[in-house]
Amino acid sequence: MGLEKSLILFSLLVLVLGWVQPSLGRKPSVQDFKRQHMDPDSPPNSRPTYCNQMMKRRGMTKGSCKRVNTFLHESWATVKAICSQRQMTCKTSSRNNCHKSSSTLHITDCRLKGSSKYPNCDYTTTNSQKHIIIACEGNPLVPVHFDASV
Repeated sequence: MGLEKSLILFSLLVLVLGWVQPSLGRKPSVQDFKRQHMDPDSPPNSRPTYCNQMMKRRGMTKGSCKRVNTFLHESWATVKAICSQRQMTCKTSSRNNCHKSSSTLHITDCRLKGSSKYPNCDYTTTNSQKHIIIACEGNPLVPVHFDASV
């Protein structure tokens, strides 16, 4: 009876690990990029509550407060086209799959305020026009990671 119980528990453990493990080492995806960074239908505005609303709406305040995020107020076609522009080494890693936009884009930077603590994530909202650097993968190349704005 003890051996049967052990086999059942081991089987359950293997099943659970098989279900959980793929998400742990998961590569960034185009869907993640769109959810975290694309907001083409909202023009950049100076509403101080924009970041608080968007970070919550896009699921970046679940379990913890994401420290920094940038929203892009451009079409998907415009952002995707950056993947065919100048290739460079990424600023936040040593990978060589980043591309810099040839023109400035409308962006909103969201930064967690120093006194803010989960679950009350409070962000500063800063609108600007800057070049962006994104990592692209796949064939055809598509954005999978926002690297920096310059």
